[in-house]
Amino acid sequence: MNTNMNQNITVGVDTGKAQLDIHIRPLEHFFSVENTEKGIKAALKIIKKHDPVRIVIEATGRLEMPFVLACAEAQLPIVRANPVHIKRFAGAIGRRAKNDRLDAELIAHYGEAIQPKLTQIKPKNILLISDLVIRRNQLLSMQTMEKNRLQILPKELHSSIKPMLTAMKNQITKIEEKLLKLIEECPEYQAKNALLQSVPGIGNIAATSIISNVPELGYITNKQAASLIGVAPITRESGRYKGKRSIQGGRSQVRTVLYMAMMSAMQCNPVFKATYTRLVEAGKPKKVAIIACVRKMVVILNSMLRDCVMWDENTAKN
Repeated sequence: MNTNMNQNITVGVDTGKAQLDIHIRPLEHFFSVENTEKGIKAALKIIKKHDPVRIVIEATGRLEMPFVLACAEAQLPIVRANPVHIKRFAGAIGRRAKNDRLDAELIAHYGEAIQPKLTQIKPKNILLISDLVIRRNQLLSMQTMEKNRLQILPKELHSSIKPMLTAMKNQITKIEEKLLKLIEECPEYQAKNALLQSVPGIGNIAATSIISNVPELGYITNKQAASLIGVAPITRESGRYKGKRSIQGGRSQVRTVLYMAMMSAMQCNPVFKATYTRLVEAGKPKKVAIIACVRKMVVILNSMLRDCVMWDENTAKN
């Protein structure tokens, strides 16, 4: 029940790895909780009492997602705000001082003044999308193994392999149809999907994999994006030892999907085709050249989502 009948309550949430700092405006009420399931539950209990019109949190990475999903589950008016917009708002009002308390207050002030659109998120859907992409990859792997067996085993055994291939193909098709339906059910996913698929070479699966497994994309630096996916080269040096630079860590599932997408992009996308050709002609191993193209793709996708712009071949060349 709203205890402040004549006030429009806006909540600002500053996210940290360990805690959430929360400011309720215009009541000037500030409190902090641990960024854990228990802490989020306690925070929502307090917030609900004030019946807010908006709960605004910066979309800076995965750290805010448990809180965002909990708000969506509780049907609270959550906004994942672009940190660039909040930073510009701070500049417009002359705010320079920074600490957790002031940041939470600034986010609440931004929400009250700008009144950004509410974020439409279905928490169960985003988890289901991720699981479906994983399951599709598993089926594709099994399908490849069965196709290989079809090539090497005697014809007498083909009758036990072909029905398996048909069943897998049907299941893969059903998963792809389900993924498309889940994306279309959410305006935020739909908008991201349209931006991502405007890039020649990015299809449904690559787009849905990014949407479900890399929600940070568009809110982080290009260097962070490359590191997050695991396509940033890591230098191996110790004393006089100078090892080869290699990739490691990151979200392997998304990296695998983007690697496969790049195989298609190099055929239909002149930007990546030119980059790959140039690297190979310069003496780079083909696999290294492909990974470099994936890194370029990740940087471009991050910039596109950040600026909410469609694919532009001329911009991508830079």
